[in-house]
Amino acid sequence: MKVTGDDARSPIARYNGAAMMINPMTERECAEVLSRVSIGRLGCALDNQPYVLPIFFAHDGKNIYALSTLGQKIEWMRANPKVCVQVDEIKGEGQWVSVIVNGRYQELPEPEFEEERAHARQLLEKRHHWWLNSMGERLMKSSGSLIEPLFFCIQIDSVTGLRAEPK
Repeated sequence: MKVTGDDARSPIARYNGAAMMINPMTERECAEVLSRVSIGRLGCALDNQPYVLPIFFAHDGKNIYALSTLGQKIEWMRANPKVCVQVDEIKGEGQWVSVIVNGRYQELPEPEFEEERAHARQLLEKRHHWWLNSMGERLMKSSGSLIEPLFFCIQIDSVTGLRAEPK
């Protein structure tokens, strides 16, 4: 990628002859993307080893909610609750938005978080097959045994975003 303009801070970028403007998004624009998109990538780390995986989520303006089962990501987030979520909408190489959320993992066990679990379920149920990503693999491996769903939220500390548009 070649950056052009008066200096390297110019938001005009060229890639294979196509020009695009890359601009920061407002917090409100980021929130709109988070409310629209339902699949993102969760990043967590343990012992200086990053782990990134797709998650299905819902956003209510303050938190990101997800359903999971016990496994590596839950164990890692229990040990290090600092996480991030990255989402994007891509219309083409020069037209996309990308949002990154930094926050803290919090499990929502019953009965302590009964109201927040109900809120999470209500938000997630608005999405088609909201449970499939988190439960599908476990169902295939479980041989019919009971699988305990685990609701969690990511308490948002900061959110940033970039928007690329053709120039």
